[in-house]
Amino acid sequence: MKLKCFTSLFFLTTTLLSCAQNNPTAKVNSSIELTINASKFSQAIAASGAQILDVRTAAEYQSGHIANALQANWLDPKEFKNRTQHLDKSKMVYIYCQSGGRSASAQEALMQAGYQVVNLEGGMSNWRMQQMPVEGTGNAVQMRVVDFEKIIQSNQYVLVDIGAIWCPPCRKMQPVMDALKQSPIKPFYFLAVDGGQDIDVMKSVKADDLPTFILYKNGKEVWRKVGVTPQADFEKAFTL
Repeated sequence: MKLKCFTSLFFLTTTLLSCAQNNPTAKVNSSIELTINASKFSQAIAASGAQILDVRTAAEYQSGHIANALQANWLDPKEFKNRTQHLDKSKMVYIYCQSGGRSASAQEALMQAGYQVVNLEGGMSNWRMQQMPVEGTGNAVQMRVVDFEKIIQSNQYVLVDIGAIWCPPCRKMQPVMDALKQSPIKPFYFLAVDGGQDIDVMKSVKADDLPTFILYKNGKEVWRKVGVTPQADFEKAFTL
């Protein structure tokens, strides 16, 4: 009887330890402050390569954001999932919204997915109150649709890249874009469209996701791809 009880207790203890070791949220909770004030947040993101995530809308982001922050709207499940899947799980994610509510919910979801996440206490409202630095181009002028169409019609090949510096998969595609420009299969005009600013152009070409790549040949669309795309796919498109 004693041996049976001992065996059961040993099994239970081993199971609990195993669960704790396999639960990333448990490990984060035990060693890291999940919510930190603006001063600590500022110090933490000062490190080179820090992952900073703004979970507000694109419009809110444009009105003022923390330098080098990526953006993924928590209120748009599809956008949030598509963009955050490109974050690095081996690095801490520093997250914020306007007041801390949305980012807390997003933090919980990301932690369940295996990320280590620290939330900014009070969000951007508190960040501004503490007179921390803010970047933004709120009054930037949109690209005109008429100018966009003129470029499309004036060049044999035009590769349109609809993306943004705050979009994780867009950043991931930058080396591919650079490689295509350095060694083009055929001469082409590269046209970058700001996915957070050039809304009229995005609507005119029916682009809903970032990044979106469109290849035009003699004024007509011949190829389109959404999301992270291998360089070979672009090279093949130029043979169409």
